[in-house]
Amino acid sequence: MRLDTLTIVGVGLIGGSVGLAAKARGVARRVVGVGRDERTLARAVAVGAIDSFTTNLGDGASAADLVVVCTPVDRVAGDVLTAATAAPSRSVVTDAGSTKGNIVRALNGMMPPKAAPFVGSHPLAGSEKKGAAHARADLFADRIVVVTPTADTDQEAASVVDLFWQSLGARVIRMDPFEHDEALAATSHLPHAAASGLAAATPVGWLGLTAGGFRDTTRIAGADPDLWAAIFEANRDAVLAATDRFADRMAEFRRVLAAGDRAGLVRWLAEGKKVRDALGS
Repeated sequence: MRLDTLTIVGVGLIGGSVGLAAKARGVARRVVGVGRDERTLARAVAVGAIDSFTTNLGDGASAADLVVVCTPVDRVAGDVLTAATAAPSRSVVTDAGSTKGNIVRALNGMMPPKAAPFVGSHPLAGSEKKGAAHARADLFADRIVVVTPTADTDQEAASVVDLFWQSLGARVIRMDPFEHDEALAATSHLPHAAASGLAAATPVGWLGLTAGGFRDTTRIAGADPDLWAAIFEANRDAVLAATDRFADRMAEFRRVLAAGDRAGLVRWLAEGKKVRDALGS
């Protein structure tokens, strides 16, 4: 794939990595960044993630062949609508948000007839760090990107989005947006809540006694609280369902431990080990 102009809305860790990867792989001749803070955008230019920037989304999308919206999930739908309205009708708009159903619902019936088509996507890549200073050109290499077309999605546009992420080195799979949200509630959103809960339940005075297990388990608790609060709210029902399953699991752990049931403890741990072993290294 070779784009003349790629526009990235929200040039943080993910958006910055999109820009770096697109430039490193020759996917885009010119990368335009869009954001609210000129200082942040200037830093993105300095690290090579974008070539130029604007704080006006309409202007930034007006000549784009592809627009990638990388803003927080509670802003994605509005930014997609603005970008799709301003972009040429031949272009395509996608996003990188970790929730999809809220975007589909918000955009339902809202896209103007001549708007550029939108296809949702979600790269399963990232870090607890934020900002273009931490962006990496190889962030998407051999990582899964979920593309989430609906029955109403322009299929040619969906193929463009598939090819774009593949051009950045990713492996693309397709899912229904609501199925995506149910799965990610268990594989991404609940783990973040669990990491935050574990970190907050640990007295600060005991942190000197932590080792690899605590650090590995709680690493993602260091991410941006505002960003994650928006994710939890956007995927509330699926996260609540995942939380209930986890609570049931922990209640079973407490029951067998309190009962002195050694065989029950071994069985409980073995069930978790079986699932983790199936994931591989």
